[in-house]
Amino acid sequence: MGPQGIFKPAVMAAPLSITTVPEVPGKPRPYEDELGPGGLLSYRYRGTDPNHRDNVGLRQAMELQLPLIYFSGVVPGQYMASWPAFVMADSPADLSFIIGIDAAESLGGGLGEEPGSFAGDELRRAYVTRLTRQRLHQVKFRQRVLVAYKQSCSLCQLRHPELLDAAHIAADTDPKGEPVVRNGIAMCKLHHAAFDRHIIGVRPDLVVQLRHDILDEVDGPMLRHGLQELHGTPLRVVPGRSEDRPDTELLSERYERFLEAV
Repeated sequence: MGPQGIFKPAVMAAPLSITTVPEVPGKPRPYEDELGPGGLLSYRYRGTDPNHRDNVGLRQAMELQLPLIYFSGVVPGQYMASWPAFVMADSPADLSFIIGIDAAESLGGGLGEEPGSFAGDELRRAYVTRLTRQRLHQVKFRQRVLVAYKQSCSLCQLRHPELLDAAHIAADTDPKGEPVVRNGIAMCKLHHAAFDRHIIGVRPDLVVQLRHDILDEVDGPMLRHGLQELHGTPLRVVPGRSEDRPDTELLSERYERFLEAV
């Protein structure tokens, strides 16, 4: 689809969807749509005129409590769709609407019911919206890391995206564990699991280390070629942009935990 902020097909009385474009490195987004108070989404007006036809359309969707589709940009060309989304409030002073994502089952069977029957529970919508944004952040994190690593495992160069993960250096539960590319390393599922369980460590100079007991173990070709032969070798794939390469401070802290586990 060609991303258009507020999209109303000619045959419909109110908008069908709203879109937040993805971030592009080095370029500001035309609109900053972010979580607002209470966990709901603050969605900017089209322009600055409250009476622009697109803004009037969203106001109508709010009054009738019509469900919308919310497209949130992950990376250029990829969007995550969330449905149903509802306009909860209008904030002319901020030139924005307040949007809540709801659970699909909240619609019940009744798209033919009287207007206002979809008001729902604001607390539920705030909760579902927060969960949706958390999921979106993880989707964005994975996609941006895989793009930076050219859709390849940094250790073995496997190029099947469906078998690749964005491994966190600092866990997302850590205060430093932000969902940014410098906190991630692209790994296949085998190496991601080994990294998380301290079978594999990555030094700050991007050299791979294995636990000594794993090096001494005798098993089949997967252990030998998939793990043991990585010991002492540098990462095979690193981002071309220096600002996308692993954060050395985070790697140092992670490597210390690997040594403690060893």
